[in-house]
Amino acid sequence: MMDLKRPQFKKPGPDDFYARLRREVEETVLTNPKYRRRNVVKSLFLLAVYVFFYCSILIWGNTTHMLFLGYMFTGFAMMVLFINAFHDSVHSALFKKPWQNRMFMNVLALFGSSPWLWEKRHMHLHHPYPNVQHWDIDIKQSDIIRIFPESKWLKFHRLQHFYMWFIYPLYSLNWLYIRDFKDFFGTADNYVRRLYSIPKKEYFKLFAAKVFNLFYLIGIPMLVLDQPWYVIVCGWLLMHVSASIIGVVALISTHVDEDAVFPSTPQDGKFDITWAEHQMLVTKDFSTGSTLANFLYGGFTHHVAHHLFPNVGHTYYPAITPIIRRYAAQHNLPYTNYPFYKAVRSHFRLLREKGSGENLLKNGEL
Repeated sequence: MMDLKRPQFKKPGPDDFYARLRREVEETVLTNPKYRRRNVVKSLFLLAVYVFFYCSILIWGNTTHMLFLGYMFTGFAMMVLFINAFHDSVHSALFKKPWQNRMFMNVLALFGSSPWLWEKRHMHLHHPYPNVQHWDIDIKQSDIIRIFPESKWLKFHRLQHFYMWFIYPLYSLNWLYIRDFKDFFGTADNYVRRLYSIPKKEYFKLFAAKVFNLFYLIGIPMLVLDQPWYVIVCGWLLMHVSASIIGVVALISTHVDEDAVFPSTPQDGKFDITWAEHQMLVTKDFSTGSTLANFLYGGFTHHVAHHLFPNVGHTYYPAITPIIRRYAAQHNLPYTNYPFYKAVRSHFRLLREKGSGENLLKNGEL
């Protein structure tokens, strides 16, 4: 990536499956307005649930077990809100008008994160190039874990399928208090800064969001509750563990299982498959038949539909996925749908394989 030569996918031909797939989806699914209304109602409901659980900390938090329960459920609500509402809004898929989605994204400051930064990481690097080394920085996040076949192998990676059980529950803490600052200020392997000039106002917004987040989640409870400071901090840490457990299931179940494909960028940067074929190759679904999983994880359970239709809200996906499965069968394209527990198990098998120091994963194309 040193020369910043962007990968290019093959142009689709006249018989491309994706053109016909998209036309059918537009004519049979996207014309139904009930799916968008359902998405908006759900998102506002989840925001209200988050506010309710936060208020429960202040109302009942003088009882220690209620304090911990309040923080735990606030963490659950935080991640579910992010996975559903904020994920759709960054794709301009929640509300009809772009400015409404941008305004809703600003609520992400409640969580202490940077909407500008997350949009660059997710929309401009992950979605165009999922599972492509050096470009998909949603997957390549830290040398603590080795996933890509071409990543440097370190001796401690032999144990990554053990120690990541203890690191993954700290995911949201890493995201907010390490990775954000690394992307804003770091120099080594800083893919965001290599490609984008960070506006000065975004530095101010970053720090303001962190301070605001810590103030209302730790500072205000310390001011209004009759609890020792360390009890409140422990509750706050429990919140992040709860959020991380929910979030990590979505993150590890969609692109990084033991059968994952990590195509290497050709020397000339030109892949011999189309963008849509690439999305089918590297993306998996999980628990699509579960009502609870679909409610909690939004566009992550039907993740193939999300990658093929990234600007469509997740409430449309259960109606789109059967069409995708049909086209996949007709055109001999890969499609996988795991129960979530199998997806998680498969991810840790991947970690064991990659930790061995050998390039055991597939590294190819259709």
